[in-house]
Amino acid sequence: MYFIRQLKANPVKSVLSRRQFAMVLLGLAVSSGVVACGGGNTGNLATQSGSGNPSEVSLTLVSFAVTKAAYDGILPKFAAKWEKETGQKVKFNQSYGGSGSQTRAVIDGLEADVVHLSLGSDVTKIEKEGLIDAGWEKKFPNDSVVSKSVAAIVTREGNPKGIKDFSDFSRDGVSWVTADPKTSGVAKWNYLALWNAAVKSGADDKKAQELITKAYKNVPVLTKDAREATDAFFKQGQGDALINYENEVLLAQQKGAKGVVIIPGVNISIDNPVAIVDKVVNKKGTRKVAEAFVQYLFSPEAQAEFAKEGFRSVDPTIAKAPENTAKFPTIQTLATVKDFQGWGAIQSKFFAEGAIFDQIQAQKK
Repeated sequence: MYFIRQLKANPVKSVLSRRQFAMVLLGLAVSSGVVACGGGNTGNLATQSGSGNPSEVSLTLVSFAVTKAAYDGILPKFAAKWEKETGQKVKFNQSYGGSGSQTRAVIDGLEADVVHLSLGSDVTKIEKEGLIDAGWEKKFPNDSVVSKSVAAIVTREGNPKGIKDFSDFSRDGVSWVTADPKTSGVAKWNYLALWNAAVKSGADDKKAQELITKAYKNVPVLTKDAREATDAFFKQGQGDALINYENEVLLAQQKGAKGVVIIPGVNISIDNPVAIVDKVVNKKGTRKVAEAFVQYLFSPEAQAEFAKEGFRSVDPTIAKAPENTAKFPTIQTLATVKDFQGWGAIQSKFFAEGAIFDQIQAQKK
């Protein structure tokens, strides 16, 4: 079973604004969008992170690429709420990119107060560096998962290759676009979606690896992140199909993209966690506002913004709203990370150096 809808130009005006970038000198260049909420000034992350003005506080949010549109709506609302309640203005510095790249940037010195990443394992990597306290999953509602999605397929108009589900990516003559699991969270989710579909069809691990190897031989290039994958498919014309976050596909529709969207009925729940970077907030004295901000992300108001931008809400009331039940089809066979025995087992089996994904890549050469 799978769900199909046509991807047509949507009359709703795109909420995406042009990215702003600032260079952060941390031993590497990190692309960052810097926005002041309630502040009025923009500038370098390094110079804004520690304001000595008690009437103003600065928070740095580091997130994965496709959340930007949602945060364009969320951050001003939180800033207005915080200022009304406390009299203090909040200035947000923002950095967006592939989840793996963002994780490395934080580990290498990008002083994030809050991280919202594609994978729980990315937050765990930061924890292991001593930047986030153990037990972060239990500090906020829903095991700190603040946004959700599933894997979606987009084909060219008319679906000329007759693609129906993930198994079709192993067929000869079907090229498809995805990101690189070494830098992108969505790429890991895409891989797990394919593996889960193979196993659910009755394949053992050996057969599943054979099928996935065939599939990745049909990928012309692995992009850096979810947004680059979208651009490669829609703007550059690469591939017969794209696998990406459902929310990213819906956002492409808002921007006028055309094609056929397929939501496979055997799918995976893409769970995106949020965490406070304890070492940074302790150093800056921003824990109170950072905790209030993360709690706000679970509020109906913030969850409605996530849903508007194509994320499946973790708030049951928002999820059951008529506009969202119409937008998001119910998926009957939905795997979770727990079905793979957790991110530690996933990393060891699939994505560690020399593990199955590296073996697959080696066979492409």
